[in-house]
Amino acid sequence: MSGVPLSASISSVLVLLAAYLMGSIPFAVVVSRVFSLPDPRSFGSGNPGATNVLRSGNRLAALITLIGDASKGALAVLLCRAAAEVLGTAPALPAWAGLAAFAGHLFPIFLRFRGGKGVATFLGTLLALVPIVGMATCVLWLGVAVMFRYSSLASVVCAVCASFSLFGIPTPPGAAAAVTLMSAMLIWRHRGNLEQLLAGKESKIGQRAPASATPPAEDQAKS
Repeated sequence: MSGVPLSASISSVLVLLAAYLMGSIPFAVVVSRVFSLPDPRSFGSGNPGATNVLRSGNRLAALITLIGDASKGALAVLLCRAAAEVLGTAPALPAWAGLAAFAGHLFPIFLRFRGGKGVATFLGTLLALVPIVGMATCVLWLGVAVMFRYSSLASVVCAVCASFSLFGIPTPPGAAAAVTLMSAMLIWRHRGNLEQLLAGKESKIGQRAPASATPPAEDQAKS
């Protein structure tokens, strides 16, 4: 094996690891601490994401969390794309970097692999990979969310539509496969929400929910 392919392979592994670590940054927890809010894993759905931070009543904190989580996926793609020529990596690596950031949000090493649902990171990655589809998906999410006020329903609808929309149109290398995998993971992460939705027990956007029976991961470890 020549030195160039080996160097490119090592660079690719390091890029994916960096993207995963970027995705692991728990903005919901960090922002809540900055704003002196309860840990988002201790109330509502127990999910460390923007929707649950919104249940605390602090809209600014929820907005910052949303932007932070979306930026993780977008930056992973854009930084990888910008460095591709220097590193000599495969053309599909930006798409896989976005997937790595998404996986980092779902299974963050900083929260003992207990992360969020990944909606904002999914949308941020999609915006960076295929902007037109990403923008259309964001509009679709807003439309469904405003109409029904269920974040989970809007997220699942967008995941399905985004996956199918990428087939048959020009996309960057690896984008269709990466988005399809992210969509499948996103739907899987919402399986509990779908059960609650069918049972008529799902909390609506902005609705204050009772404290979660599931404590933060570090508290579980102490018990």
